[in-house]
This record gives sequence, C-alpha cells and structure tokens, in this order.
Amino acid sequence: MENLLYIIPRGVAIGILISAPMGPIGMLCIQRTLNKGRWPAFFTGIGAALSDIIYCLLTGLGISFITDFIESNQTALQVLGGIVLIAFGVYLFRKNPTRTLKPAAESNNNFWTNFVTGFFFTFSNPLILFFIIGLFARFNFIQQEYHAYHYIVGYFSIFIGAIFWWYIVTLFVNLVRNRFNVRSMWIINRIIGSILIGMAIFGFVWAFKDTFKI
Repeated sequence: MENLLYIIPRGVAIGILISAPMGPIGMLCIQRTLNKGRWPAFFTGIGAALSDIIYCLLTGLGISFITDFIESNQTALQVLGGIVLIAFGVYLFRKNPTRTLKPAAESNNNFWTNFVTGFFFTFSNPLILFFIIGLFARFNFIQQEYHAYHYIVGYFSIFIGAIFWWYIVTLFVNLVRNRFNVRSMWIINRIIGSILIGMAIFGFVWAFKDTFKI
C-alpha cells in the first residue's frame, strides 16, 4: 500500500508534465477548441495521452533498446516528424475559419477522427522518449522492489494525469472562445500554422546540422 501511495502521485505528475509543454499537439488542441468546440479538442488530447502512455510503456520495458534505436535513427525521425508538422502547418495556414467557427451543437464532429489524429500527431515524435526517460529518473518511477500491479497502477496514473491536463486546457480555452471572431480565428490559424512550420524547419536544420557536422 505504501508503494502505491508513492507511485500514484508521481504517475499523475509525470502524465501532466509530459502533456504540459505547449508543442504541436497543444497548438492543435487550442485550434480545435476555438474552431470546433471543447470536446473535439478533448478527444484529440485523449489520443495524445494514449500515444504518451505507449511511449511510457516502451520506455519502462526497454530503455536501453529504445534509446539506441532513437540515437541511430535520430535524423530520419526528425525529418519524418518535420514533414508531418509542415503538412499540418500548411493546412492550418490555408484553412478558412468561416467554415468551422460555429457553435459546437451545430458542428458535425467526429470524435473518433479527432482521437486518431491526436494519437498519430503525437506518435510521430518519438524523441519524446528522452523526456520520458528523464521524468522516470527524476521521480524514481522504476524500482526493483515494484511488482506488476504497481506498474499497472503507475501507468494508469500517468494516463489520468495526461487526460486531466487536456481537460483543464480545453476547459480554459473553451471559456474564452466566444471572445474570438472570424478574423481572430483567421489570425490564430495562421499564427499556429506558422509556428508548426517553424518548428519543422528548426527540426530539419538541427537534424542536418548533426548529420553533416555543420
């Protein structure tokens, strides 16, 4: 029981910290909250949380193998993630907000599609494993005296922490979404699209810099 009380709050904290950095998936959830309403964005966050927990499981089951794989394929992974970011960034930059800015009750939302896109958008960035490894080490999440049920509870706590984060984010953004008009959404789409493209370009430069020792 004492070990469970130790691992549960740490699992929740890890889940929140994995989700908290405002990267591409955070931008996507904000954009969907403003354009489609809270619940499509929340299901996007659930998809991201599922991707995070899979990477947490991979980290716990084989830290050395995963680390070696990422290090040996780092350039290819960064290029692949950059392509995904550019594609979605261009999509947002060109998106017409007048087609999507409408009350949530009127929108034809497909929660499954939101969930799947959130999952794959997050899963396309396996470099997050280094962040997870750091968090596991910081919180002493993996210990020899733990049994299987400790880890089941711990990983479930991580998932709950991630979902809690997206619940709070989408709740907050949804509270202020009515303050945005069509022009505001057009500007936000272009800003977020530009940020995603900028992230991708930075990833490309960093990948080729390491490859060619520039």
